Amino acid sequence: MIQRLFNFIKKPTSKDIIINTVGNYLNVVFIAFFAFLLVRILAPSQYGVLSVLLGIAYVLANILDFGTTASIYSYLPVMIEKKQKNIYIFLKTILFYQTGFSVVIILLLFIFFPYLDKVFFKTGAPSWELYATTFSVLFLVWQNYAINALFAAKRFLKANIFLNLSNLIKTIIIFVMIPMRLITVGSIIFVFGIIGPIVFFILLFFEKRHIVFKILKASVKKEEFRFGYTITFFIASQFFNLAQRMDLFLLSYFLSKSPEVGYYGLAQKIILTVIASIASITQVLSPKFSKISTKEDVRKEFKAGIVYLLIPTAFFIALFFTPNVVFYLFFTEKFAQTAIITKTLTWPYIIYTFLNLPLLFLLYTVKKPSYILIANLVIFIIISFGSYYLIPTMNVLGPPYALALSFFIGLIILSVASFIEYKKLPSRII
Repeated sequence: MIQRLFNFIKKPTSKDIIINTVGNYLNVVFIAFFAFLLVRILAPSQYGVLSVLLGIAYVLANILDFGTTASIYSYLPVMIEKKQKNIYIFLKTILFYQTGFSVVIILLLFIFFPYLDKVFFKTGAPSWELYATTFSVLFLVWQNYAINALFAAKRFLKANIFLNLSNLIKTIIIFVMIPMRLITVGSIIFVFGIIGPIVFFILLFFEKRHIVFKILKASVKKEEFRFGYTITFFIASQFFNLAQRMDLFLLSYFLSKSPEVGYYGLAQKIILTVIASIASITQVLSPKFSKISTKEDVRKEFKAGIVYLLIPTAFFIALFFTPNVVFYLFFTEKFAQTAIITKTLTWPYIIYTFLNLPLLFLLYTVKKPSYILIANLVIFIIISFGSYYLIPTMNVLGPPYALALSFFIGLIILSVASFIEYKKLPSRII
């Protein structure tokens, strides 16, 4: 049994998942440390402004992905394996169009951000801090593009080393700035949103400068962007991102100023920490699913995927059986209800864990994101209406039921669609 476990760990996919999981959680540790450090330096009001501005930058950078992540994972691994000549044209085209679309949105934000802050965000931050936030979005977009390209090329170790070395250098810079009294909301945004990505790019350039030059010299071909594929997945992902926030939004609507909203928000963050392990696994599995061409390959990758996804499932089950006293130890008894909410949320997210397998197949193997758009739209509707009707009667324990139903229906939709597409594949390569 022990030997089988060691053999399983020694598999290339297992090694990549371990590397990526460790890298992702190390990144989480850096984020937690930054929060721990900054709350002791900045006033509560300043930290609130920083949280809002950085939140805007990170959310906007994810939105400005425009579905290109799916394109990179879906097409790049096959191009690399077959050594196709259009690899650099593909990468240049993705970068060109993503940058172009992003610049348009960023310029609009640059113009209207002071007004939006005045009437909506109400941070009261000086204009230069708002402009620094806007400018940082483009650097974060470029960094996400580079990380996704490295992951699709199975360079998980390099990507995580570059990212966490960037985090380490950001930490050193902040420590240098503290005695110089240079720590402000604006300077932190500049370090996190601009200097951090620049450090990442410098490390990447010295390691892969020959590839960087080839991408920059390559031509741009419109057809390589695959507008239908990328935009469909972009819309689908936005429905899902919004769906994941609707429960908290509606709790805030019905229970405004109630401490229960804070309990639920904290429980969500605990769940999101476990979800990071799911992302680590799917990032490694994505290039493998893009290479599937037969039913035999599908069975092989699904079998391996189920085994790997049992790991976050075990985390969720362990979280459910964790004694409440452990939650009190970390969050004090003032947040006692967080333990109950967290345990209630584990079961819906176990369903969500396995929803990722048919999603990977439909997105990267058969390349039909329209199925995912339908499933995510259904998930969004069920979570929204379910939470709307359950919160008034069940308070914070209502949304988990809506989440469970939405993920279950989403799993059925994607599973049926996957079976239909699976039947169309050849049994094996002749």
